[in-house]
Amino acid sequence: MQQNDSEPPFQLLDRPRQRWLRHREPFCRPPEVQLLGDGDKISQLPRLHRGIVSGADHDQYPCGIAAHPIGLGSPTPVRSMIDGMSEQTIALVTGANKGIGYEIAAGLGALGWRVGVGARDQRRRETAVEKLRAAGTDAFGVPLDVDDDASVAAAAELIADYAGGLDVLVNNAAITGGVPQTPTTVDPATVRAVVETNVIGVIRVTNAMLPMLRGSASPRIVNMSSSVGSVALQTTPGIDMGRVPTAYLASKTFLNAVTIQYVKELSDTTILINSGCPGFTATDLNGFQGVRTPQQGAAIAISLATLPDDGPTGGFFDDAGTVPW
Repeated sequence: MQQNDSEPPFQLLDRPRQRWLRHREPFCRPPEVQLLGDGDKISQLPRLHRGIVSGADHDQYPCGIAAHPIGLGSPTPVRSMIDGMSEQTIALVTGANKGIGYEIAAGLGALGWRVGVGARDQRRRETAVEKLRAAGTDAFGVPLDVDDDASVAAAAELIADYAGGLDVLVNNAAITGGVPQTPTTVDPATVRAVVETNVIGVIRVTNAMLPMLRGSASPRIVNMSSSVGSVALQTTPGIDMGRVPTAYLASKTFLNAVTIQYVKELSDTTILINSGCPGFTATDLNGFQGVRTPQQGAAIAISLATLPDDGPTGGFFDDAGTVPW
């Protein structure tokens, strides 16, 4: 995950033209929300079975969390139809200029997808796009600061104009707020900044991209979380999270709750929404202390981004299986 370019490290637990159809009624799926329990096994994800865990019109937002524009103003106007289309899937990965985000973009690009590289640092973004293109990925840069309303709105407009729509959103950008952090010493301003990026940023980007996702035949939203956000694991005897920055840990718990709320609100659509944990991955976020490579950390996001239409929604996964909420 990447949003801040100069964050002190911390240690985590190891644990073309795309069709953009606008209908007066959204694409529908069965109304029940498939919220997954800690021990649920998903046939569509054979590798994700954890053994250690116990048991409306286009210019209007619907009511609820997915309706709130977070200061974006009126939703981006959309076209009724784009004549001519390709089968190419369009994805946006936030914080994709390095680390796990870059590897997610590379993995999706290897599938033949067109991938938007979302990043706020122009030099890093352009370098990442050049590297991805050199490897054969159909990549394009998306200037994107998830903390900024205008930047997010402009990113949505760019994707609509350049790619013609969006099928998959991977919310990967995140910050820690620096170390050390404990509940009794952390500056409230730090907590506010971390939540702004890790939670409100996800809401801001998701809501801006929803009009395009609603027009996709197989839309997916992947929120990159962390097992440190699991309340069940936080309260499990023998699991020590004392070295994890307080603001970061709490923001991932917050993000998991928001993810569930999106699943419930959008249960009448075909959008599959899940949280993913990359595991203890070596990135600049933790001073490269992790035991997994960024490519390994990206695997869960790629799996969730490529779920079949009857795949799970409302789940929290890592490579070993379901993670307890």
